[in-house]
Amino acid sequence: MKKGIHPENYRLVVFKDMSNDEVFLSKSTAETKDTIEYEGQEYPLIKMEISSTSHPFYTGKVKLVDTAGRVDKFMNKYKKFAK
Repeated sequence: MKKGIHPENYRLVVFKDMSNDEVFLSKSTAETKDTIEYEGQEYPLIKMEISSTSHPFYTGKVKLVDTAGRVDKFMNKYKKFAK
């Protein structure tokens, strides 16, 4: 690693997945004003919309979208406006 380009202010932070309320403790330099009590101690809190505990790639609950059906529906709807 190059010297002097990496942050020095790493601290323990709790990350909370807002979609399933899963929390985990890790180090981070991200700024936040929120706090949470975790395992008897108070830590800064970083809220996330999605994490590996809720992302479809990691959970195996992949939702397939029928894009061909959507295109056909669009074309049929606006066929009357074609010249």
